[in-house]
Amino acid sequence: MKSKLIILLSCFFIGLSYGQIEKIEPPFWWSDMNHNQLQLLCYGKEISKYNVQIEGVTISDVTKTENPNYLFVTMDTKGIKPGNISINFKENDKVIFSQPYEFRSRRENSSQRKGFDSSDVIYLIMPDRFANGDPNNDSHPETVEKADRSNPGGRHGGDIQGVIDHLDYLKNLGATALWSTPLLEDNEPVYSYHTYAQSDLYKIDPRYGTNEDYKRLATEMHKLDMKLIMDYVTNHWGSKHWMIRDLPAKDWIHQWPEGFRRSNYRMTTQFDTNASKVDAKGCMDGWFDTTMPDMNQSNPLLLNYIIQNAIWWIEYADLDGFRVDTYSYNDKQGIAQWTKAIMDEYPNFNIVGEVWMHDQAQMSYWQKDSKIGAIDNFNSNLPSVMDFTLHDALMVVFNEDEGAWDKGMIKVYENFTNDFLYPDIHNILVFPGNHDTNRINEIYQGDIDKYKMAMTLIFTTRGIPQIYYGDELGMLGNRDKKGDGDIRRDFPGGWKGDKQNAFLSSKTKGGRTNDQEAFHSFTKKVLNWRKNTPVIHSGKLLQFIPFDNVYVYFRYNQEKSVMIVINNNTKEQKIDIARFKEGLKDFKIGTDIITDSNIDVTEDFTIKSKTSMILELK
Repeated sequence: MKSKLIILLSCFFIGLSYGQIEKIEPPFWWSDMNHNQLQLLCYGKEISKYNVQIEGVTISDVTKTENPNYLFVTMDTKGIKPGNISINFKENDKVIFSQPYEFRSRRENSSQRKGFDSSDVIYLIMPDRFANGDPNNDSHPETVEKADRSNPGGRHGGDIQGVIDHLDYLKNLGATALWSTPLLEDNEPVYSYHTYAQSDLYKIDPRYGTNEDYKRLATEMHKLDMKLIMDYVTNHWGSKHWMIRDLPAKDWIHQWPEGFRRSNYRMTTQFDTNASKVDAKGCMDGWFDTTMPDMNQSNPLLLNYIIQNAIWWIEYADLDGFRVDTYSYNDKQGIAQWTKAIMDEYPNFNIVGEVWMHDQAQMSYWQKDSKIGAIDNFNSNLPSVMDFTLHDALMVVFNEDEGAWDKGMIKVYENFTNDFLYPDIHNILVFPGNHDTNRINEIYQGDIDKYKMAMTLIFTTRGIPQIYYGDELGMLGNRDKKGDGDIRRDFPGGWKGDKQNAFLSSKTKGGRTNDQEAFHSFTKKVLNWRKNTPVIHSGKLLQFIPFDNVYVYFRYNQEKSVMIVINNNTKEQKIDIARFKEGLKDFKIGTDIITDSNIDVTEDFTIKSKTSMILELK
C-alpha cells in the first residue's frame, strides 16, 4: 500500500437519467487526514464516458474498468478545508452535471485514539438477541425478512436502542468494552439476523436503527468510560449488495467456472511450504457460503474501498477497535495492507482477527511481527488474535476430574507453554465461548463450580478477556443438537412482556432467579476487582505444573503479586507452600477476593474440591 491513503467515493444511481447521483460512498470525508489521496468511485449508467473536473483540486489519475458504469478518479486532498467542493462531470468541455461533496472537521486528536487492551473486559452480544429497545423497527419496508421471534433462525427484534438502554447493566457487571456482531444492513431473505452477509457497507440495518443511533451508542459508552468494538467483515459481502449485482470488474470477487465453489476452509494452506497451489486457492478464493460472495482483496480498487470504509466508520462513529471476521481467509497480502493502512492512520487503535486454528504456531503466524510469519517474509500487521487453543482446552478440561499426563489442568498449562510464539502475548483475546460455539454452561451442564473455575482462569490469565452475553446468567445452548439459534437465545427481559427480566437483581420481583444471581454475582465481583488491578492486565505469568489436577499460577510485577489456585479435583487438596516459594517470596497473607477470606500463605493450606482462589498477596 502506498504511504498515502486512497479514499474511494462511489456515486451510485441505477436506472436514472444522466446527471443524477443517488448514492455517494463514503457520503462525506474529513479534512486533515494523515493520508491525503482521495479516489472517487462514481457509479451510474455509462458514467465512464464523462471527464471529471474539480475546481481548485488536482486530479492525479483516472481509472476505468470493464464495466462502463464505473469511473475512478484520484485527487489530492492536501490543504482542503472543511466545507463542500463541487465535482463536475463534463462531456466535450461542457458540464453535464455537478455533485457537491462535503469535508468535515475531525475530532481533536482523533488519530491518537486508544483502542481496547488487556485492561479491558469485552462483552460480546448478538444485537438481535440482546434487547428490543424500539419495537417499531422490528421489521422494515426496505428489508425483506420480517421479525418472527418464534423462529430460532429468524429476526427477533433486538436493536441498538436496546443496547443503549442496558449500558448501565454492562457497566455494573464490570465489562469495559462491547463487541457487537455486525450491525450493517443484511438484506438476505433468511438468517439475516447474524448480519455477516452485508448488503450495504455504509448503512446500519434499519431493523437495528440508524447510523446516528450507532454513533450515539459510542457516545453513551464513552460517557461511561467504555469502548465500542465493531465486527468488520473483509472476506465476503452479501449476495444482495448493490455492487455485487453490477460488478465493477469480474475480479471484484473470486469467480469459479462452475459459479460457486465453497472454501475448503484449510487455512494452513496460507503458509504451508508444501501446499499445492490449487489447495491454497481453494481456501483463499472459495466462498464461505452461497450467499457470501468471496471478495478479491488483491484487486486494488476493492482493497481501497474496504480500507476507506473501515476508516470512515472509525472516524464517523468514534470507534475503539475492530474484530475482523474470518481474517485468515482473505488474500493475505491484501488483508495485511488493509490492516496496515488502518493502523498507520490510528497507531494506538486495536484490531483482533478471527484466526480459528488449533495450533499456537499457526495462530501466531497471523499476529504482527510474528517470527513464524517472518519465515516466508509475511507480516500481517494485525495487533491481536484470538486464543482458540485455550478455548479448545476449556471445552473439556473441567469435565476431566482426574488429572493425568494429558488430561485435566495440564491442558491449560501446556497452552501457556507456547506463549513464546506470540510477539505480544498480552494482546491475545481469551474467551470461554462466543456466538459460534456451544455455550460454556452447556458444556458443564450448568455446574456453577465449573463455571467459576473456567472464568477465574479467563479473568486472571494473560490477555484480553471476552465474555459472551448470558454466560453470566448460566445461559445454556447447544448448536450441535439444536442449531445456531440455541446458542443465540434472547436475553431474558430484553423484550417487553418477557416473564422474567434478568437485567434486574434477584431482589427485584421478576428479576434474576437465585441460580442466575449466583452466576451473575460471581462474575460481577471478579470483573470489578479485575478492573482496578493492573497486575492482572500486564503483569508477568508464572505457572507451575499441575499436580493432582490442581493448577497454580501467579500474576506479578514489581509492585504486586496475585496467586491463583484452581482445584479441578473431586477431592479437597493440600497446597504445599514450599513448592510455590518462587512466587510467594516473603508474602504472609493472601486475601481471596472470591470469598473475602484471609489465608496464611506461610504454611500449607487446603482448597475445596472444584473451586478456585484468587489470592491478593500481602
